[in-house]
Amino acid sequence: MFDRTNLQVLANHARAAAENMAHTLHRTAHSAFVKETQDFTVMLMDHSGATFAVPMELGATWYPGLSYARGIAMVGDYRPGDVAFTNDPYSGHVATHAPDTHLWKPVFVDGEIVAWTGGHIHNTDMGGAVPASLSRALTEIHQEGIRFPPMKLVKEGVFDEQILRIMSTNVRKPDLNIGDIKALVGALNTGERKIQAMVRKFGKAAFLEGVSALMDHAEAQARDVLRSMPDGTWEFADYADEDSVEANPCRLKLRLTIKGDEAVLDFTGSDPQLGSSLNVPSGGDPRHTMLLVGVYYVLYTLNPKILLNTGLTRPFTCITPRGSVLNPVHPAAVGMRSLTCARLRSVIFGAFSQAVPERLPAAPAGNNCIVNVMTTDERTSRTIIAAVNPVVGGGGGMPHRDGTNGSGADAAYLKNTPIEITETETPVEFVRYGLAQDSGGAGRWRGGLATEMAFRVFAPDSKITARNRDRSFFRPWGVLGGKAAGLSDMVVNPGTERERRLGNIDTAVLQPGDVLEIRSAGGGGRGNPCEREPWRVAQDVRRGYVSLAAAERDYGVAIRDGEVDEQATAWLRARQQPATGHFDFGPEREGYEAQWTPAAYDRLNAILDGLPIHWRFFTKTEIFRRMEGRSGPEGVQNAFEAVCERFPELPRPDRTREAAE
Repeated sequence: MFDRTNLQVLANHARAAAENMAHTLHRTAHSAFVKETQDFTVMLMDHSGATFAVPMELGATWYPGLSYARGIAMVGDYRPGDVAFTNDPYSGHVATHAPDTHLWKPVFVDGEIVAWTGGHIHNTDMGGAVPASLSRALTEIHQEGIRFPPMKLVKEGVFDEQILRIMSTNVRKPDLNIGDIKALVGALNTGERKIQAMVRKFGKAAFLEGVSALMDHAEAQARDVLRSMPDGTWEFADYADEDSVEANPCRLKLRLTIKGDEAVLDFTGSDPQLGSSLNVPSGGDPRHTMLLVGVYYVLYTLNPKILLNTGLTRPFTCITPRGSVLNPVHPAAVGMRSLTCARLRSVIFGAFSQAVPERLPAAPAGNNCIVNVMTTDERTSRTIIAAVNPVVGGGGGMPHRDGTNGSGADAAYLKNTPIEITETETPVEFVRYGLAQDSGGAGRWRGGLATEMAFRVFAPDSKITARNRDRSFFRPWGVLGGKAAGLSDMVVNPGTERERRLGNIDTAVLQPGDVLEIRSAGGGGRGNPCEREPWRVAQDVRRGYVSLAAAERDYGVAIRDGEVDEQATAWLRARQQPATGHFDFGPEREGYEAQWTPAAYDRLNAILDGLPIHWRFFTKTEIFRRMEGRSGPEGVQNAFEAVCERFPELPRPDRTREAAE
């Protein structure tokens, strides 16, 4: 039996093995998006495919609860040296969009599979309709690039050259793809050696017992966190700005119920599956890792010593109705699922914030914009496709400090690439890269500042994709008197007569000399801004984080010649009205929900739930078109009647009509 000391020793060995895998991949990858931005994962898995160890220093932080079991089962007759792979979101629900290529390798001891090594790399491009394969505008999975269902990529140590040739033919930069995949195979080999070393150290039976105990321990830690919260039910909703190109908001709704050491996350009432690529392919798995990423962050915030493995998922059950944005059916597009997942995390944070308000922060920016450029390098006449830099916003104000600037909270794992490297590898010139003044939500603890980036291109018809553009309308929320954060934006040729604001549009074509400027959202503030010490506000002004005008308007602090004017500050603060309520959403959401009340959304969902899946998004869009001058549930019902009159083909099940009466 493993006592606590021996279990910690095994946990340390497992994490060290995962870190070694990550370093192997990081040092040998080819694309900037893997070797610099670090959009990759590696993990160790038990004999069933459940993750029991992940690295903490390198790579993405979304997958400690990922199970490869369904993907593993779709490939048979594993032999030593085999490596299987997939990038198909609808085959086994391991991959979640086409650029994420997942690989896994069996680890044999005495002829028996005792564990697996696995991981993914985000390929710069997998073909499809747009460079980098991802855009909100895509409407079906077939537009998002070539897909491979689970199959063997390496057979007994030898790559299947036919598969590599098919991939090379269909992607825009095959050398980057294949180079990164081979680097990941090297990482899996590293993990295999480390597992075999652990088996030699502990013995096979003890190793298998210890791996199981690691997941049991993580489960116990997660249950301890839940028991520290009050029992109850809390509801929260948040919005992505657009459910498709220049269309209507996408609403995610959560009903969180905590009872003892278990929790149910019911997403009933979220939007139907969309006619865009914002869908999240969970396959209805009640513990799918993409649904629980926000939970991992909550657990780790409340217990930084918690083990990160699949055991964390056991106390949680997610409910995602089939045909919803969080459980779409084939062939719904899913390439931009990371935008919806960012909003999903905001929804989870908002629900838990009500359960334990004294322990959790305000909303992070919730938009991790990934910028890719396809252009011609005039020096070599070669076509270049490269990730430029992530534009990630600030973290929310914490219970004990300001939110992290520029790369906060749930997107902090995305590393920036040094400008010198980007300009060397990609023919662009940076005009600005830094923090955006006044973008963090005001509060006793200020929200983290947004990131601003601007660069110039030099070749004709340079194509830009800036995926995950969001938060240009619905702000990251503040809590407990803190204010909502600043909005995101994207502008071509800012400050010139050729200025063009793109809002959330995520593709653009630039011509020689054009400048693209992108700004993320900031993080929400926490606590009454008038309780922030004036010296902190003055320090923010000196650092350029807060303007003089915002210091007076938002914090009630007057600064004269760089110093706090105590008398004027007292006068300003005496006239400030403290905010009421748990959340501050900003004027945009308040105005929107004056028309689209919770009751209106309930009526909309009742209508859509009674329709066949393929009618739901269309009907939602048509109802929104007819809501001008209408509001509330009666307005929704009247709009629906108008849609039915215009489209008599629309099915009207009896239960939909009865619900309206």
